[in-house]
Amino acid sequence: MGTWDTGPFDNDTAADFANALDDAEPEAREALIRGVLIRTIDATGYLTEAEEAVAAAALIAAQCPGGEPVDMSYGPETPMPVFPSDLRALADEALARIVGDKDGPASNWVDPEDWKQWRAILTRLRAVLAPPPPSIALFDVQP
Repeated sequence: MGTWDTGPFDNDTAADFANALDDAEPEAREALIRGVLIRTIDATGYLTEAEEAVAAAALIAAQCPGGEPVDMSYGPETPMPVFPSDLRALADEALARIVGDKDGPASNWVDPEDWKQWRAILTRLRAVLAPPPPSIALFDVQP
């Protein structure tokens, strides 16, 4: 993996995924993102698409309240469609799988500080992607 920083698109694989999204027809972009998330969740053994799943999660999180814009230097140049809300849960589940995989991307970091920064980015993404707790009216007070 050619990695130059800790951001979601700061590696060769994620940058290639951004290019694939740019090359895809607008209506196919959601399917590409959904596919990489589902394959990461369902993978057995080595998570071959973990870098793409992190990038996909960052694109989804960017559309959520509190989400940060994606760095367009290496991310997709074309606008992404508005993603359906069910992708938030898939992205969060994929990130949970990646964070929990001790032999996957987490083991690739040589510098422990880079690993900590990358892990903090995934934690922030998960916090944005987590659906808000349902609000339940405890009392219906009438004037």
